[in-house]
Amino acid sequence: MNSNNKQSVVSKAVLVPFILITSLFALWGLANDMTNPMVRGFQKVLELSNTQASLVQLAFYGGYFTMALPAALFVNKFSYKKGVLLGLALYSIGALLFWPAAAKESYGFFLAALYILTFGLAFLETTANPYILSMGSEETATRRLNFAQMFNPMGSILGLLIAQNFVLGALRSDDVTEDGIPIYDTLSEASKSLIRTSDLEIIRNPYVILGVVVIFFFLLISFIKMPQNKSQEAKVKFSASIKRLWKEPKFVFGVIAQMFYIGAQIMCWTYVYQYAETLGIDAQSAVWYGLAGYIFFLVGRTVGTALLAKINSGKLLMLFGFGAMLSLLGAIFLPGMLGIYALLLTSFFMSIMFPTIYGIALEGQGEDAKFGAAFLVMAIVGGALLPYLQGYMLDFGGNGYEDVRFLGVSEMRFSFVLSFICFFIVAIYGRKVYTSYQIK
Repeated sequence: MNSNNKQSVVSKAVLVPFILITSLFALWGLANDMTNPMVRGFQKVLELSNTQASLVQLAFYGGYFTMALPAALFVNKFSYKKGVLLGLALYSIGALLFWPAAAKESYGFFLAALYILTFGLAFLETTANPYILSMGSEETATRRLNFAQMFNPMGSILGLLIAQNFVLGALRSDDVTEDGIPIYDTLSEASKSLIRTSDLEIIRNPYVILGVVVIFFFLLISFIKMPQNKSQEAKVKFSASIKRLWKEPKFVFGVIAQMFYIGAQIMCWTYVYQYAETLGIDAQSAVWYGLAGYIFFLVGRTVGTALLAKINSGKLLMLFGFGAMLSLLGAIFLPGMLGIYALLLTSFFMSIMFPTIYGIALEGQGEDAKFGAAFLVMAIVGGALLPYLQGYMLDFGGNGYEDVRFLGVSEMRFSFVLSFICFFIVAIYGRKVYTSYQIK
């Protein structure tokens, strides 16, 4: 990759469109990571089991799987810009549906709103990622995408702060007595109903505001002239494109690696709150640990983007995969607070994985990139399935997190073996890329 150092990552001719599309990375990061703490919020307010609460992630990331391929077909027929606009429209509709969902006090309605919201995110990710790759030379594409993805954790941090300050800290269902006994558990059904109504409105409000913000971005982008990459926005025959893609081992393994990476990321970022609870940390304070994880992630993305200018992308992916595995071993086996510190460190090593896998898998795909992007976004379904499996593991001995022990550690800690396996697969992909596939 040293030969690429002098090439411009982003040219001045596309700087304004690049900034606008890059801002969308922060916008969907905000939605993603405002939602992760909401798993715990819904669990408290609606008195759900770990498995039931994990349906939030199943709905959220299931929407990606459902809509990614239709998004690619839409972009193939029209353009990247129209794909972005439709994505923003669906995003805003899903967010605004939180208003009637709160009025109905229906968990199913909330899940449906999240499902529709992520239809929009699927359009944005299917469109924006390859769009960024197309805004310059293919030699600098992976670095360009890593740079754009640096703004994703910035949105994540904002989403987490919103969840902490305007949602989790305000939920009355999470109040405890001086002895640490949950007050909500001791109330009559009539009193619970009043608190439930209030708390669901608290959960509703940031999504409704977000829906209005998304409408503003829709209007802004609709009036800006956006560049077109004729080779990547050319109309492609769907069936022929799919056949070519699935004959590429680098692409196929990339989709698999992406699915396991997303699953690991969502597990680490969703269950850090429950992990903190086992250490006696309350829900609002636990958000600070989630925030620390995002800061590690942002630092790792910055460092990793710089290293990609000097180190083969496959080799760096392999090294970061092994680093994540080591930090997870610490999260499983290190005692007390050392365990959660190790879990937070995992975010540093996760940082480059999504855009690096994405860039590697699509390198050299040319006009097939739009459909390749769809499969890589569909791989986000790992974020729906694997956290559900981890929630099921946590329910083995009951709704608590330390009901049973495996290898001398609680089920909470042991459940992160799933993430360990995921990062092992990512590391193997990086090694395969480095040793067998031709990557610049």
